[in-house]
Amino acid sequence: MHIRKVAVLGAGVMGAQIAAHLVNAGIETVLFELPAPEGEPNGHVDRALAGLKKLEPAPLSSMANLAYIQAANYDQHLARLLECDLVIEAIAERMDYKFDLYRRVSPFIAEQAIFASNTSGLSINTLAQAFPVELRHRFCGVHFFNPPRYMHLVELIACRETDRFLLDRLETFLVSTLGKGVVRALDTPNFIANRIGAFSMLATRHHAQAFNLGFDTVDALTGRYLGRPKSATFRTLDIVGLDVFAHVVNTLRENLNDDPWHRHFELPVWFTYLVDQGSLGQKTHRGIYQKIGSEIHVLDLHTREYRLSDATIDEGVKTILRERNWAKKLAGLRAHVHPEAQFLWAVFRDVFHYCALQLEYIADNARDFDFAVRWGFGWDNGPFEIWQAAGWQRVAGWIADDIMAGRTMANTPLPVWVTDPARTGVHTPQGSYSPARQCDQPRSTLAVYRRQLFPDQLTGEVREYGVTVFESDDLRMWHINAGVAIVSFKSKMHTISDALLDDMLRAIDEAEANFSALIIWQSEPPFSYGANLLKLMQGVQEVHAGMFEQFRQAANRVKYTVAAGAGLGELLNAATGNVPRVGDVVAKFQRVSQRLKYARVPTIAAVDGLALGGGCEFAMHCTRIVATLESYIGLVEVGVGLLPAGGGCKEMAMRAFSEAQRFANEDRIDVFPFVRRYFQQIALGTVAKSSEQAREMGYLRASDRIVMNRFELLHVAQQEAHALTATSYCPPLQQCQIAVAGRTGIATLTAAMVNMKEGGFISEHDYDIGCRVAQVMCGGEVDAGTLVDEQWLLDLERRHFLALLATDKTQARIEHMLKHSKALRN
Repeated sequence: MHIRKVAVLGAGVMGAQIAAHLVNAGIETVLFELPAPEGEPNGHVDRALAGLKKLEPAPLSSMANLAYIQAANYDQHLARLLECDLVIEAIAERMDYKFDLYRRVSPFIAEQAIFASNTSGLSINTLAQAFPVELRHRFCGVHFFNPPRYMHLVELIACRETDRFLLDRLETFLVSTLGKGVVRALDTPNFIANRIGAFSMLATRHHAQAFNLGFDTVDALTGRYLGRPKSATFRTLDIVGLDVFAHVVNTLRENLNDDPWHRHFELPVWFTYLVDQGSLGQKTHRGIYQKIGSEIHVLDLHTREYRLSDATIDEGVKTILRERNWAKKLAGLRAHVHPEAQFLWAVFRDVFHYCALQLEYIADNARDFDFAVRWGFGWDNGPFEIWQAAGWQRVAGWIADDIMAGRTMANTPLPVWVTDPARTGVHTPQGSYSPARQCDQPRSTLAVYRRQLFPDQLTGEVREYGVTVFESDDLRMWHINAGVAIVSFKSKMHTISDALLDDMLRAIDEAEANFSALIIWQSEPPFSYGANLLKLMQGVQEVHAGMFEQFRQAANRVKYTVAAGAGLGELLNAATGNVPRVGDVVAKFQRVSQRLKYARVPTIAAVDGLALGGGCEFAMHCTRIVATLESYIGLVEVGVGLLPAGGGCKEMAMRAFSEAQRFANEDRIDVFPFVRRYFQQIALGTVAKSSEQAREMGYLRASDRIVMNRFELLHVAQQEAHALTATSYCPPLQQCQIAVAGRTGIATLTAAMVNMKEGGFISEHDYDIGCRVAQVMCGGEVDAGTLVDEQWLLDLERRHFLALLATDKTQARIEHMLKHSKALRN
């Protein structure tokens, strides 16, 4: 069974976004809604599609995909359901609405089609009763998380009659075609992620009230310090929508009367007050928080008025939270007397307690449980992972003590399996514990998971990354088999230093001598934040010792910077005099780029996440790019007052020439319109917000591949390498005749920038940077149409890069980036 066409029933926010992600994946999609009472019958769908253009983050990986969603309504187009291999229902969370719809559409479900409900927590077995008996084996739940494009989790829920073969095929489609992490949940209220996520929020609210902590203080404590999203707890509620959360809690209260924590499934008076007055969070611009001008205000429970959010955390508690070792962190919180620490321990304790009691009833095993919370709520580690990392038996003892002392939210004892003295956790190399089976359950054996050479890893699992060829402080070259070599960076944020450039040259030599291909792949995103600019500062004569001292101080305060991949760790070396002059390093960077392009074996850039500056330049020079959909690619050097000098300007100028050749008439090639487009991207530091956008912007070529599931990236890169070698790969011939726009193009681009400068849109230094980018992109002060070679353009890159690096204003931009992690427009 192949899923080639999908219908989505319901064009609300969730249904429209599911449709958007389906077309992101190249799936023909029909979006259904009730007919509009007046005007165009598909008016409701048309408005929903128009709304997709305005949503942030963008549901569509390319706005062009919008045209591939077909509008339909239930009165005129039900017969089109017969063409669909999968039908996803995504209407309002009411049983009566869903029953009516199911009865209406069931005669039009194709013989082999799957019908799935996107319900977030209603019973799948109950919903199945709306279908004729002969259709129930093709019904299941498929719960996407919002926003569907970005959230990795999909919960797959069978009813009693669901055909397991069809469920396996649907899981394969969700994993590989849509790029999702699938967890099979049991048919219990709110399934896994919403059940645990909602309880965690209820426990947090309960203890925040008990310890008299404000909403902003709680969010300061429960965000990134705990490995959770920056939105933490109450800001997350605003993002989700207070009305949506109220529905989740009501589902728990109405369906879990025998739950020991049932009395806590209530919403406080202040919450109901906000919902009743329409303060639902982000979608109504006011909820627990409200943005007033540029300031964030938070609801004060005592006055029911909004006050300026100014939460601070106790320094002693902050020190504990900075501890990365979970055993020390939880022990420190439990022992500390400050209310903030006691609050955090109480939340952890009660969430662990709840998870231990519920695991058997809502999930097949602890792996599905932890992945559901991680992928659905953005936690770095699931509850059981944290518990195991902190010392299973010790934490279990603490929880048991608090249960006996009456400090927990429920007094039910921990399950026997938890307190087994032999137990050290729930995740092992052999599998994850299943209370129902009373054994460690291995990972799924579905064929689709063979494509995930290194799937998402849990605490307690053991992983080995192949056989090492050579390894340094910055880079490791390795292989899984003798055919294809893999290079992985070890530097912070995978930045590119002078030492890493040397390692890359060695890796290319090794690949040419002993392997059939070379892949650049990182075990975790980003692909690369780019060149480590700080080492390059050594070659700038105008930099004075005082500035280096300021940089040293900044390095102690800031972990890393973003622009063009500048890394702080190299900065301290910059003052020692041990770093080669900047011009030599830039030339070496260009040499690595050119070697990647013209190596005797194919080179593959396996891109996931950010590929900025020099990282983008490395990728562009490889034989192929294989990129995940959520890759953000761009040449961003202007953010620190520089221009791309690792071959980026040169490569874009060459691509402009290639495009101009395709559209040329017999008399002449006009390269300028194509150069102008790429010039604007570089001068503005524009980053593609998906791999599809990167292709539209010219960073990816038509031959490059886009992968939906990031855990399949290395597999696809290897397959691409094998395909290239199977066709007797030969490196491209070097181009010696590249037509450039010359001084005429430079003059046109400069004139446009003069207007922008005089209008106050860009600064004097922005103008200077733009002029130098124009010089390189147009091939310098030569006649339009002059033919140059790659080295000519590389020399221009290097010369203008060094000139900018020598300016006080560029140095000030770098310093500002180091101190504040954002660009300075001086």
